[in-house]
Formats: sequence, C-alpha cells, structure tokens
Amino acid sequence: MSTEALQMRGPVHGTKDAKRVAVGSSVGAVIETYDFIGFGTAAALYFGTAFFPGSNSVTGTLAAFATLGVGFAARPLGGIVGGHLGDRVGRKPVLVGSLILMGIATFAIGLLPTYAQAGIVAPILLVVVRIIQGLAFGAEWGGAILMSYEHAPWRKKGKFTGIVQAGFPVGLLLANLVFLGSVHLGGDWAWRVPFLFSIVLVAVGLIIRSKVPESPVFDDVKEAGVSKSPIKEAVKRDWRNILRGIGLRIAETAGYAVSVTYMISYLHTEKLATTSETITALCIASFIGIFATTGWAALTDRIGRRPLYIAVCSFAALFGIPMFLLVNTGMFLFVIATIVLAYAVCQNALAGAQGAWFPELFDASHRASGASLAYQISAMVSGFTPFITTLLFVWMGWLGPALLFVTYALIGLGSAIVTKETWGPTERRLAAQAELDTPAESVISSRTKELL
Repeated sequence: MSTEALQMRGPVHGTKDAKRVAVGSSVGAVIETYDFIGFGTAAALYFGTAFFPGSNSVTGTLAAFATLGVGFAARPLGGIVGGHLGDRVGRKPVLVGSLILMGIATFAIGLLPTYAQAGIVAPILLVVVRIIQGLAFGAEWGGAILMSYEHAPWRKKGKFTGIVQAGFPVGLLLANLVFLGSVHLGGDWAWRVPFLFSIVLVAVGLIIRSKVPESPVFDDVKEAGVSKSPIKEAVKRDWRNILRGIGLRIAETAGYAVSVTYMISYLHTEKLATTSETITALCIASFIGIFATTGWAALTDRIGRRPLYIAVCSFAALFGIPMFLLVNTGMFLFVIATIVLAYAVCQNALAGAQGAWFPELFDASHRASGASLAYQISAMVSGFTPFITTLLFVWMGWLGPALLFVTYALIGLGSAIVTKETWGPTERRLAAQAELDTPAESVISSRTKELL
C-alpha cells in the first residue's frame, strides 16, 4: 500500500475534533445499544408472558425471540439506507436521524398494551416498533464508526474507533442496571420503565451529536463528486469484502446471541441462576467490557487487525462446550466467569477490531455503504440465533447451542484467514514516516480550512 492510499483514511495526525467526535459517536452508540439490547433482555425475561400468553414457557420464549429477530432482519435495510445517505449526504445527518428514530420506537415500547389488554393487536404493535428499531440501529453503526475513523490519526484508528465500540458495553450496562432496578417494581412496570427511561438518554444524545462536525474525508469526497449509487458501487467493486465482512461479523454478533442473549433465557428456564443474579453477571461483564473493548481496539494499532481476530476466533471455538459445562454447575461464580469470558473476550475483542478493519476494506467513496452492508447483513443471522438456539436445545439439549457457538467461531476464523490485513507492518511503517514528514497543522482538509 502506498502513502497516497493511506491518505484516503483522513488526515495523518487526525483533526482537532477527533476526540470530541469519538466521544459524541460513542454516546449515540450507548443510547442505541441501550434501546436495542434492552429489548433482548425483556424478550428473554418478560415478553413471553406479556405478549404471548396461553402457551408453555418454551413456546412463549420462541415467540419472543422471533420478535427479537425481526428487528435484526430489518437492520440490513437500515444499513443500506444509512450507508447510501452517509455516502451521498454525509455521515452526520445519518447519526442524528437514526438516533431520533430509535428513541421514538423505544419509548413507544414502554407504552404498548399487553396481550391481556389488547389481544392480538399487542404483539403486532410490538413487531412494528421492533422493525423501526432495526431500521434505526442498522443506519447507526456506519455513521458513528466512520465519523470517528475518518477524524482519527492514522496510527490510532483502532483506539478512536474502539471508543465508539465501547459505547455498546456501556449501553448494555445501563440497560441491565435499569432492568436490575426495575425488577423490584413487579408486574408490567418491570419492563416498561427501562423503555420509558430511554427518552432521557435520547435527549442528551441529540444535544451532544448536534455539535459533532462532519467527516473531513466526506468533505473531500463531496468536493471530488459523490457517487450516484454508492451501494451499487460497493457491491460491484467490493462484493468479496462484503462477504468476508459478513463472515467476520457473524462470529461476533451471532456468537453474542448464543453466549449472552440466549444464555439469559437458558439460565432462567433451567433455574441455574435467578433473574437478579443473571442481570448482575451481565452488569459485571458489561463494566469490564467497556475497558476490554478499548484495550483490544488499541492493540490492533500495534499488531494489526487480522492477528487478533484469528487468535480470538480460535479461542471461541475451543470455549463453546466448556462455556455451557461451567454454567451447568449452577455456581454463581462460574456463571459470572463464563459471561465475562464470552463477552469481554469473545465479543469485545472482535468488535474492537472491526471498528477500524471494516472501514479500511472499502474505498472512501462507498465506505459507508460497503461497511454497513457487511456489518448489518450478518445481523439477520444473529437476530434469529436465539430462536434457532432454543430449537437446538429442545432437540439436543445444551450441546446444540454449544456446537452452534463453535460453528460461528469457525466461520469467523475462516473469514479472517481469507481477509487481507489492512494495518500490517508496511502500513504501520508508512504511517509512522508520514507522521514525521507531515506537520500537524498542514493536514486539515481543504473544506475545514474554508470553515476556519
């Protein structure tokens, strides 16, 4: 790779707003995750009886997880729309719009009538707002990551995108803390309050995001002329990288769906841990995950994106069966240790590497479209994974979910092996030299200069 190619990643030293952009993008990720993941917790613990009564516990859980999957199925469409707008209109408008849409949908969940109150209308409304959530979340990631990536210094892309990715464990922690507190309210309020509370977070997020400047790379792309159809260009030129990205992402997001989303339900239905114990374990893992995600992401700046991915996917493949053997003991300490390993290592390390690796696989003119497609199409697999995992459990017992987790890890491993390294020794050497050769004050984009 040449220095000219590296220049498509943004200013050598980053912009003066790099840290503010990373934090602002991360705040949005916190809120979006709080909203989206909160649904998964509610589906595992409450929605089976609130919206799908009159059936046994397994059937109710299946129905709730199917509704969970609908939101994931909508994410690719959100990614397509968000990616197209991100490449055509700008990264910032997508950030703000997706946050507003997610906030409205999540708040609406807290107001929905239950099956006992409205009959079949209740689950229908739940599916509708879940689809809206999926569209918003699908559009969110590409804008947030690219804003941070394109403002960041060349040699710290992993670190700065890791701040955004760390917003997800923060959102998970907040969601579970609120659910942990609301569990004592009893009745429908146990799940309504967390969704209603989200409107406060959305208001704070909008204030912060409104002050985030547009990406300097997009400003340069706009001056050169934006593509008429970024999605078409991404598919035509980079369909192989899109497929590789889907495989890379499946190991992380679908693996999470087994080891965390489904595990919540498994611990609950098999009476291996109480609701409070399960949520407490998730809170501990989420707290550790905040630092783990940023740490793993920063590590990729030193060793590259690919080596970390290969190592972690290999570990995950070996961890699948022991993961269930540990929780089957019913010992709370082992439950905590299992969820921490599954989340802080198997999920956080892969998410940390993706933040910089995915944008680097695509040209700046269609970067939002390509990265979003790869990232969100895989969400369909992860979205229905808890549903599939429940069926496998009925058929094979705990071994079914364990083997599915192993399969996802192997898919990620194979994808990492066939995906090019975008931050290897050559790129790191060129970046270090460019940093020495280029004064910091000379790297501001031409568009930024006009604004000063």
